[in-house]
Amino acid sequence: MEWLELVTLLALIEYVAMAMMVGRARDTYKVAAPATTGDPTFERYYRVHQNTLEALIVFIPALWLFAMLVNRPAAVIFGFVFILSRAWYARSYIADPASRAPGAIATFAVNAILLIGALIGLIVRAL
Repeated sequence: MEWLELVTLLALIEYVAMAMMVGRARDTYKVAAPATTGDPTFERYYRVHQNTLEALIVFIPALWLFAMLVNRPAAVIFGFVFILSRAWYARSYIADPASRAPGAIATFAVNAILLIGALIGLIVRAL
């Protein structure tokens, strides 16, 4: 199985699922588009979706560069950790924004490892 490709697709599917959650929250909390503020619970759904997009911008290229330059199986493991971290973050943030830190920190840590690892891998290859 092509695990790196699967992890990438699962991360994108997770993001699409969060978009669908925002749409459902719009209906539930009566926040008509294009508004992005209104009911505080809706705003949490919206922020989870936007924060995940911000993390994905770093995650996907860093994941693939890490896989190519450092270690593909390790990239896959970090990819699954990223997906689980985003789910943890989403669940925590929606329930109580004050509880979002562990999922956010785990996401940041995965992205940092992938970025720094890819940079080191690139430097080592260049030498």
